[in-house]
Amino acid sequence: MARLPLNTLPTFRAVAARANLRAAAEELHLTHSAVSQQIKLLEQQIGFPLFDRRGRRVVLNAAGAALLRAVEPALAQLDEGLRAAAAASGAGGQRVRLTLLSSFAQRWLLPRIGRWRERHPDIGLELHTSQVVVDLPREGFHAALRQGDGQWRGLQSLCLTDSPFIAVGSPQAAQRLRGRDVAALADEPLLGNIAMWQRWFALQGVRARVNPVAAFNDAGLMLQAVEQNLGLALSREILAADALRDGRLVRLSPSVIDAGLGDAYWLAFPPALADWPPLRALRQWLVDELAASQQELQALR
Repeated sequence: MARLPLNTLPTFRAVAARANLRAAAEELHLTHSAVSQQIKLLEQQIGFPLFDRRGRRVVLNAAGAALLRAVEPALAQLDEGLRAAAAASGAGGQRVRLTLLSSFAQRWLLPRIGRWRERHPDIGLELHTSQVVVDLPREGFHAALRQGDGQWRGLQSLCLTDSPFIAVGSPQAAQRLRGRDVAALADEPLLGNIAMWQRWFALQGVRARVNPVAAFNDAGLMLQAVEQNLGLALSREILAADALRDGRLVRLSPSVIDAGLGDAYWLAFPPALADWPPLRALRQWLVDELAASQQELQALR
């Protein structure tokens, strides 16, 4: 059996992804000729073509698709190993690239960045907010702060908090509702998910017609609207923590909707980086800061 020329496999992967030799050459910072030669070398070495040529496009044939499926996991593992080695060596400086939800960044993480800097002045944080689950190794991230069940293929996860949902409103709304039972909340403008509100009222034994005046794909924006007295919301308690402490938001009921571990906040990262000192420092800092937030919330209840 012919042996694979391993040095050609990254080029093979790039051409397969781009379906164009010139585009792959630009991605790899090689000449068009060099990419073409590497693909020819690979096909000559294994003894059969991997692409169908269609004008300027080169499209994987059945053999090429089978080879890509076989080598992609190994190439991804090599990429991850190289990043882990670079991180361990200190190449590129001590900087953790973290992708996370905008709501968590805005409502909880950013107000605490000063304390991170005080504790770890030699480790920078590079934050990327996205609603999309990013492929960490492919996109060059060291870790992700995600919401879910902690099961992401190829990643190790640490549960940070399964913070429940609580009903919150502005101080003005709290004043209007003072002395009234929970059914009165249904008469207020409601923000957010209709199913969540229906579930919350059902847990109170209240039959209410729920028709939120606005829905949001970002919990941070929704909480801003609540602070501006535009309506009531069901929010993650941890996202509302600072505003509850400062009096910008008021908790309207002791009742909660438990999120559970299936919808908790997790720190996810490639196993190869588990012992990288900057990532270990970030893990411990997050655990400590979230514990402090929980103590503050406990005192407010």
